Amino acid sequence: MKVLADKEMCVGAGQCAMLAERVFTQDEDDGTVVVLQPVPTPADEEDARQAVLVCPSGALTLAES
Repeated sequence: MKVLADKEMCVGAGQCAMLAERVFTQDEDDGTVVVLQPVPTPADEEDARQAVLVCPSGALTLAES
């Protein structure tokens, strides 16, 4: 599984960073998503999936390998 983020679509809500703090954070300048783990560890996969589901702007997607 690979996490993809579209910074242009991101509205900076921060839901991803709250749900999966080891996978996502927010840019200090504009609050948009920063992917820390493009390929989450097995322990972080479920949190990453939940973050993608709750993203209000649809900026996050998963690519299954």
